[in-house]
Amino acid sequence: MDLGIAGKRAVVCAASKGLGRGCAMALAEAGVDLVINARGAEALEATAEAIRAAHGVTVTAVAADITTEAGRAAVLEAAGTADILVNNAGGPPPGMWPDWGREDFIKALDANMLTPIALIQALVPGMMERGWGRVVNITSQSVKAPIAVLGLSNSARAGLTGFVAGTSRQVAGSGVTINNLLPGIHATDRAIALDAGVAREQGITPEEAKAQRCRTIPSGRYGTPEEFGATCAFLCSQHAGFIVGQNVLLDGGGVNATL
Repeated sequence: MDLGIAGKRAVVCAASKGLGRGCAMALAEAGVDLVINARGAEALEATAEAIRAAHGVTVTAVAADITTEAGRAAVLEAAGTADILVNNAGGPPPGMWPDWGREDFIKALDANMLTPIALIQALVPGMMERGWGRVVNITSQSVKAPIAVLGLSNSARAGLTGFVAGTSRQVAGSGVTINNLLPGIHATDRAIALDAGVAREQGITPEEAKAQRCRTIPSGRYGTPEEFGATCAFLCSQHAGFIVGQNVLLDGGGVNATL
């Protein structure tokens, strides 16, 4: 399918690996020029080179901490008149509710709520003026079904979801859509870290922890960054203009819900 976005310009955050890289690759395959961001310069540039080699699009790599004002300023300067924004940031560390203090919540909010809101506020007005734009926020299945050990993520991402619910309806008439992608467990470094934590707690191997988790997923496996990226690219396409303010689960059926 021709997504109709060749020649557009996208900003993809946390794009050096994992789900962000999957999204960047899929957009590049559709002919989109990219500004990609992550904190680690070496891994980010390696991803940029891989995308250029695979798809021949222009890729600008900005190594910076997107959760800081300076980091956002550097990315926005490179972005110029971006047509597409993919918000993404690693989740806060796991734990349990008595473990977290105010500063823990502030860090989680900065990374997973306030930073994407700041980028939306910076880039969406230009999209509205030009009459077309796409924003996709990578959140979590925990927005639909909270995960006890990820309470910081539950809280911050739910806040972003509420912001998007109202804002998306206000900008849709200008040709701009804002939607959220809610990943379940995918084959990324995050999954490896979570499996390692379970393995330590239960005295089992990481492989056993992964197999245990896979048994809780109806599709019986972890998702891949490639299939996640393809879904993101579709939401950014010309064909998705009537999808507004939605929370799209990519979790292999893990959330057991009718709606």
